[in-house]
Amino acid sequence: MNAKIIKSDNPQPLAVYTEAFDVGGLIFAAGQLPTDFKTGIPPEAKKDPNFPFYGSDIKKRTHYIMKNLARTFEAAGGSLDHIVKAQVFLEDLRDFHAFDEVWKEYFKIPPARTTVGTTGLLVKDAQIEIDLIGYVPGKLKSQLIKSENARPIAHYTEAFMVGGLIFAAGQLPSDFKTGVPAEAKKDPNFPFYGSDIKKRTHYVMKNLARTFEAAGSSLHHICKAQVFLEDMADHDAFQEVWREYFKEPPPTTVVGTCGVETKGLLVKDAQIEIDLIGYIPDKIKARTVKTSNPKGSASYTEAVVAGGLVFAEGALPTDYASGIPAEARKDPNFPFYGSDIKLRTRYVLNKLARTFEAAGSSLDHVVKAQVFLDDLNNFSAFDEVWKEFFKTPPARTTVETSGLPVKDAMVAIDLIGYVPGEVALTG
Repeated sequence: MNAKIIKSDNPQPLAVYTEAFDVGGLIFAAGQLPTDFKTGIPPEAKKDPNFPFYGSDIKKRTHYIMKNLARTFEAAGGSLDHIVKAQVFLEDLRDFHAFDEVWKEYFKIPPARTTVGTTGLLVKDAQIEIDLIGYVPGKLKSQLIKSENARPIAHYTEAFMVGGLIFAAGQLPSDFKTGVPAEAKKDPNFPFYGSDIKKRTHYVMKNLARTFEAAGSSLHHICKAQVFLEDMADHDAFQEVWREYFKEPPPTTVVGTCGVETKGLLVKDAQIEIDLIGYIPDKIKARTVKTSNPKGSASYTEAVVAGGLVFAEGALPTDYASGIPAEARKDPNFPFYGSDIKLRTRYVLNKLARTFEAAGSSLDHVVKAQVFLDDLNNFSAFDEVWKEFFKTPPARTTVETSGLPVKDAMVAIDLIGYVPGEVALTG
């Protein structure tokens, strides 16, 4: 066995997922919501309604989550001192500053972090979900990575190296002084020349290149990318720049990001945030995975195996020819039979099963999942199908997205797993 299930005394979820997994010393935790899964938001995670002007809901919810996550990592033999990567999903980015004040209380050395807006979370009034990756000290050790890039305003670290893998913070097109700097936007004197999204993407990629060089690696050794766009109409222009940096783009997930009432990124007019995981080639062996699954014009690598871990692209229910293929949608002649979200979910999971089989693994060896739904009303039907594919479900984070790259896709699924007997993370 290369993977160990982690369980603490935390409230058990209603949905089908595992609290956390330890794989070769890396700990992949499920996204934590501020709930006891019985009463919705419990009293300790919200202000007392009799004292509405005392305290802060977002601060109380963040404390509640962080205490639960501390128990998860303690059960795994680690602690919050051994977190290398965080993703934070906020329903309203106006809550960010108060959230960040609490965050500072829990981390002497903060993890690399990506914070984005989401239009919905699975618990009413949740406001926030936190997703962490850490490690077990004694099995692995971490190294903080710093480059000459601009220092962020918020409380996070540029990148960490652990086990030969590099977990970078999500990069925004900002110098953290002027907002979006001149080199990341069109010259206002020439408004019809150039492209804001292209300039911003170039700016972010150059920063990420410096991060990975400082870690002893490069953009040639990326095993997973997530791209958050405020407007999916920018997708094609982003892709043009993306292909300039990668001869064969890494496994990539692209989703829209917006809050309930706000745009989805922490810098005004940012448009894009890019989150990368890579590896150090002298420490980690890596290979690409290819199957007969349909390929799109984006031509992402289907999966990369790095150190025995399988990083798959965010899979969509499409054949990249007809949009949503017939087997992933209801027959229009029988509109009241079947379920579009169930058909799409099965299509995606069958596709991912082929990917993991080609990697020498299977869905039985998936330890981490992120699910992006364009409508959380589809969650219950999605979860029914999910149960069919996983005997032991992976740690999972499920959030609503404001957009996916394929029309009417409804769902994108992002998985990390391992090849049994092959996990080899170094120090």
